[in-house]
Amino acid sequence: MMFLMRRPSNAEIERFLDRSHNLPLSYGPTGIVRHRSPVDRLDEQVVTIGHGEVDFERARLALAGWKHFDIGWVEAFPKQPSIDAGTDVAVLIRHLGFWSLNGARVLYDVGGTDRHAAFGFAYGTLTNHAESGEELFEVFID
Repeated sequence: MMFLMRRPSNAEIERFLDRSHNLPLSYGPTGIVRHRSPVDRLDEQVVTIGHGEVDFERARLALAGWKHFDIGWVEAFPKQPSIDAGTDVAVLIRHLGFWSLNGARVLYDVGGTDRHAAFGFAYGTLTNHAESGEELFEVFID
């Protein structure tokens, strides 16, 4: 991770991303969210955000556009990264009095070709991320 006393410039974020491309994940094994076992320690949050196909499609488009990072103090770079496996992402976080850049990599998608029941993707933290592990971002019709 990289700590800064000011918001980094676009050039600094690009250099951080360039350095992230060759970094390994900070944990193992991968797929721990996809292949859960009773011994895995997971922090899971599930909320209802709507009902029916229209709400699902709106949520799917928002997730594909990384809108879940548009919360005022967190940003993903590049803007609206691809959710294709292998895509490296810089997560910029504004803390109280400082900023940090954290590296992550998209690992896999959820839903496959039939994206009518579930849609999402998981990313894993790189060795230049403040945390260690895997996050799954998913919307589904229950």
